[in-house]
Amino acid sequence: MTEPSTTRAGTGPAPASAPARRGPVVAALMLGMGLAAIDGTIVSTAVPQIVGDLGGLAVFSWLFSGYLLAVTVTLPVYGKLSDTFGRKPVLVAGIVLFLIGSLLCASAWNMASLIAFRVVQGLGGGALQGTVQTIAADLYPLKERPKIQARLSSVWAASAVAGPAAGGLLAGYADWRWIFLINLPIGLVALWLVCRHLVEPERTAPRARVRIDWAGALCVFTTGVLLLTALVQGGVAWPWLSAPSLGLLGGAAALGAVTVLVERRAAEPIIPGWVWRRRTIAAVNLALGALGLLMVAPTVFLPTYAQSVLGLGPIAAGFVLSVMTLSWPVSAALSNRVYTRIGFRLTAVLGISGALLVLLAFPLLPFPGEPWQPALLMLLLGAALGLFQLPLIVGVQSTVPYGERGTTTASVLFCRQVGQSVGAAVFGAVANGVLAARLGGDGDLDALARALDSPDSLPPATTDLLRRAVDAAVDYVYLGAAGAAALALLVLLTLAPRRFPVLGEGAGREE
Repeated sequence: MTEPSTTRAGTGPAPASAPARRGPVVAALMLGMGLAAIDGTIVSTAVPQIVGDLGGLAVFSWLFSGYLLAVTVTLPVYGKLSDTFGRKPVLVAGIVLFLIGSLLCASAWNMASLIAFRVVQGLGGGALQGTVQTIAADLYPLKERPKIQARLSSVWAASAVAGPAAGGLLAGYADWRWIFLINLPIGLVALWLVCRHLVEPERTAPRARVRIDWAGALCVFTTGVLLLTALVQGGVAWPWLSAPSLGLLGGAAALGAVTVLVERRAAEPIIPGWVWRRRTIAAVNLALGALGLLMVAPTVFLPTYAQSVLGLGPIAAGFVLSVMTLSWPVSAALSNRVYTRIGFRLTAVLGISGALLVLLAFPLLPFPGEPWQPALLMLLLGAALGLFQLPLIVGVQSTVPYGERGTTTASVLFCRQVGQSVGAAVFGAVANGVLAARLGGDGDLDALARALDSPDSLPPATTDLLRRAVDAAVDYVYLGAAGAAALALLVLLTLAPRRFPVLGEGAGREE
């Protein structure tokens, strides 16, 4: 499966840091990624204390939505900036912004101010997520790249377990403001390591002054805000067919068309046309967008299933989900032994095929079942998705030169984030629709889950009916996730090239 590589002159990647400095830089990347990874899980456990102190129960969901919006819509902008001005200044700016946002969050005086400061955090988080992944690809040649990716995956795994525990302890025994202040020492260490040890290759001075596509950046940002606000709040804050939803979706469509026109005319567009004209990048973008879509099933709906159907407590329910984050990095670390033999595309096909089978198996679980049954499926799902995601990210990063890697990585992460937002909206509507059909009236999965928190207060027949309704709703969500996996598989088989056109990195081959 190996062929001589066709390397374009002047396009070979340049390492971001000398090998001697690689260790401290990797530590900085893991700390930086840890800031972004632990954010959602550590905040979620402290919501009751935050609402009790600041009020704002009706809008507290924007603590997460505002952060997600800021991260997602800034990813393409930071990707382009890192290709234009270098990774180091973008990463430094991202860490500083995140820490400023954390400090402001800890000093919030009401829910509105806390939500605004969470957006500031998200502006830094967008730089952290995209730039850390790009530097990781710069640091290591193709053969060694799974090492750093596996370490970054392990950060997400550890955060999934440690975040809720740390948030609960700080909120219960100290003060909820410490969940933001704890970011400061971690971020300052990461900042010091980056400033001291990250040495980027010398950049050739441009013949003409670099022009930043501010109009394109504004259009991308505004379009993303409108679209994601519609997806996040539709069916929650207002009905899907209401004036706010239709207005936001219509505005996003109109601004999307304007963005395309602006980007076509820009000398250095934020989202270049080649991101979608190149088969490999377009295929990976679509496939990982489908990954974001299917990930909503285990991350959002599985904890509700574990508590409402299986009757587990929050900690035990979290364990059912966390086993997926344990097998994922192990599978990712071993994936290079597969894709170096059969190629990136076929490895990803094997991974998503396995994920498809696991997702289809979930609705076949008995009712109410035993906790080890969904836990086993999540263990297998994590192993399958490790074989799917990492080869695609490593593969697509290896098809572009150093000066395009930031934009490429950001486009992949952006599509995954948008897929996750779409999935939350679509599958939320699916679950509530199933509940409405089963129980009559309007279905509300969250309200049903809260009612099942105290099953002893309900008649046994009612409890059984509600649990079966939740079981059916989550089953349909997993079927929808299987559809997303099938879509990713179709994209890989029809759009992705059989061999990724890898640029020469001394490997002397084309995958």
